[in-house]
Amino acid sequence: MTLVIGAHVSSSDPVAEAQARGTTAVQFFLADPQDFKASPAVERAGGAEQLRADAEAAGVDLYVHAPYIVNVATRNNRLRIPSRKTLQKHVDAATAIGAKGLIVHGGHLAKDDDPAVGYDNWRKAVEATDLTLPLLIENTAGGDNAMTRYLSAIAGVWDAISSAEQADMVGFCLDTCHAHAGGNDLETVVQDVLAITGRIDLVHANDSRDDFDSGADRHANFGAGRIDPDLLAQVVKDADAPVICETPGGADEHRADFAWLRERGA
Repeated sequence: MTLVIGAHVSSSDPVAEAQARGTTAVQFFLADPQDFKASPAVERAGGAEQLRADAEAAGVDLYVHAPYIVNVATRNNRLRIPSRKTLQKHVDAATAIGAKGLIVHGGHLAKDDDPAVGYDNWRKAVEATDLTLPLLIENTAGGDNAMTRYLSAIAGVWDAISSAEQADMVGFCLDTCHAHAGGNDLETVVQDVLAITGRIDLVHANDSRDDFDSGADRHANFGAGRIDPDLLAQVVKDADAPVICETPGGADEHRADFAWLRERGA
């Protein structure tokens, strides 16, 4: 079965953005990704109900990315509490448009904090959130005390949330650039993640502008970065999940990236 390959797009009209790229899957933000004060909102006419209907009629799957600033793992109450509130607002808004999932970064602790605190804060966040759609936790590229940079930390998060009542509503989003820059071996990362989580629900397919284990989150178009092309394509194939390209450019560049993956068997 041919993989669905889509892209991260503007939120102004996601269905039109999908059609401009010849795809049936798009991802977008519903609020400023760097601002807690911005409430999630559908920009296009007709609001959430109309977007949901139009996407269903066009056969387009919608994915929503939660704001980058969300950090439910932190010990800092001034960040953790608004993070939880923001997460719930985006779960509700993403559900209203019929999204297939809400992607959220794993967050991080301060340098000297015990990682176990962050893992347990993730458990508490899952228990405190009314998950009406899949919450897809994404691996991240940088930070020594990040919750989802290293496989050992991902395992810590998954072990902690496994006891939560809604654990079955939590999935995983594998980002290829983040895995490479975060120091995870792409030759085995799919198998390694599946051994921990049991699932990969979405792939963020991106080349990396930086070297392996650099800790730098800078995406590149396929073939223009530092990841071995064959290895990048193999990760996408092995993950066997819908793909969202978060690569630079607009519709033309994204169509070229889709073709690049297709030419390599994705």
